[in-house]
Amino acid sequence: MITPNAGIAPEGKPFIFLMAFAALIFALIKLPCLACIALLLCVFCVQFFRDPERVVPGEAHVAVSPADGRILHVTARKDPFDGQERCCISIFMNVFNVHVNRVPVDCRVADIKYFPGTFVNASLDKASENNERCAWKLEESSGESWSMVQIAGLIARRIVCRAGRGDQLARGERCGIIRFGSRVDLYLPANYTATVHVGEHVFAGQSVLAKKCIG
Repeated sequence: MITPNAGIAPEGKPFIFLMAFAALIFALIKLPCLACIALLLCVFCVQFFRDPERVVPGEAHVAVSPADGRILHVTARKDPFDGQERCCISIFMNVFNVHVNRVPVDCRVADIKYFPGTFVNASLDKASENNERCAWKLEESSGESWSMVQIAGLIARRIVCRAGRGDQLARGERCGIIRFGSRVDLYLPANYTATVHVGEHVFAGQSVLAKKCIG
């Protein structure tokens, strides 16, 4: 049994402390309007950096969502590592979604590539090629290769990786976070098919995005 946990991502604690401290100082020097603004920002940071536990499906041959959010696209795109066209599932995270990212399958981190870029709205098609992003190549023990790309959004300014090359990760395990609005693209192996549709809301580490074609 998983004990419910409404934890906070470590990356958010400095922001929460700063806003709480600012609210206290403004209150002490009798600036109530500024104190209320700082307090509201503190509450926003708490909800943005929340990191709840998730129930990871135990079903074989499925991939879970790497991010919370809304399915933006299910379409063919060129893989950032080998240039081959694959089915790509794009998940858009607004500022109210949980922003901790998780790996879709049991895997080894084969490679990580960082691409500097712009900060246009992550919901736009050009964001997958023009925005600052971090691409992960994930390999299953059975040989299937996945690509996962964290894409910075309009106000996102930092992509955080919690794993490195060679690390072994379990399906649904936390691997990083993108601060303040963003998107994640997942490129499927040829023998997997998407099980979600555009507009559907998914949850990282819990919602099934794709299934392996058996037979």
